[in-house]
Amino acid sequence: MRSPRLALSGLGAVTGYGWGLDKLRKGLFSGVPAAMRHDGYGRARDEKAWAAVVPDGGDPADGPSRFIRAMRGAAREAITDARERGWREGRRVGLVHAVVLYDPPSWRGFHVDDGDQRSVRDYLGLMPSTSLSQLMKEFGFHGPAMNVGAMCASGNAGLLTAKTWLDAGVVDDVVVVATDLSAQPEHLQHFSELGVAVTDTPPLQACRPFQEGSLGYTMAEASVGAVLSRSADRPYAHLLGGAMSHDAHHVTSINPDLVHIERCFREALDNAGVDAASVRSLNAHGPGTRQCDQAEAAVADRLFGPDAALYSVKPLVGHCQGAASAVELAATAFGYETGTVPAPPRVARGHQRLLDGPQPAADGITLKSSIGMGGHNSVVALAPAQ
Repeated sequence: MRSPRLALSGLGAVTGYGWGLDKLRKGLFSGVPAAMRHDGYGRARDEKAWAAVVPDGGDPADGPSRFIRAMRGAAREAITDARERGWREGRRVGLVHAVVLYDPPSWRGFHVDDGDQRSVRDYLGLMPSTSLSQLMKEFGFHGPAMNVGAMCASGNAGLLTAKTWLDAGVVDDVVVVATDLSAQPEHLQHFSELGVAVTDTPPLQACRPFQEGSLGYTMAEASVGAVLSRSADRPYAHLLGGAMSHDAHHVTSINPDLVHIERCFREALDNAGVDAASVRSLNAHGPGTRQCDQAEAAVADRLFGPDAALYSVKPLVGHCQGAASAVELAATAFGYETGTVPAPPRVARGHQRLLDGPQPAADGITLKSSIGMGGHNSVVALAPAQ
């Protein structure tokens, strides 16, 4: 008999720490950032920049694209992991791919290096639907398959889309993958000019969420897969519910009244059927930018009791853009699995709720919030698997 709760049944990850979930787990608990200095950045392409870039790897049979290899690699690992943890897949398995920029290096190669000339087969590989179709064929899945995007909130959007399908009964299980491999020179340059990405300062010094002296974030890449199901023996966590809203205010800035961010938090709690007093930690978006950090801290102080902790893993994994909330979901799962929250160390005076390095995980609800550029607000509520 299926549990009424949605289980996070399996995980897979490709990040700046390397290929595989274990690399991400060890990296987070090490307290050492994934970012390294890379050549070839800046306007003249002769500068170095800090970025957590996914290294080469994956299955050569998936083709030359790092993006496709990472996306399929994370999905495969999540499916294998779920099966090993007792997932019994149903007849209708769906696939949601959360993505903002689809395979930027391949599109750049098509337009610049290849002069818009490729074989039809190679051209079809540039379509966002092709990688979904290939993955569905590989595993013989026959539920719906689609891409979703909500800027930095895309991972949460993917989870909530999957939950909607499951609640509506149109699928039995869903594989959710969030992929972003956009830490390319041209993207770093523009995010740096926006005043949010920091390329010339080591990550722990540059990105100090909820601390004094934070400059912004280090850009990063990742693909993270997750299996949502009501059929699993040893899940990582339960997805209780969540919500999304939109500020409808500005293309980059948060509405300073925070009305719609706070509403998103309240509606997520209501959707999950829990009250604010049961929240024990906020795994925040926390990019190290003033407006985002101040917004989340203010809402946490309004809604939660003094025992609710606050942390962000972006100083360690970097800001993975469209895959950010999915990477951070994995961090919550590791906290439940090991009994220890993989929080980064503090480096300056910070908010009174802020954790300082790995800490014992409190037994209770974790909220994972993500604030996407342009007004995309999202919050999901997670509970231990017990």
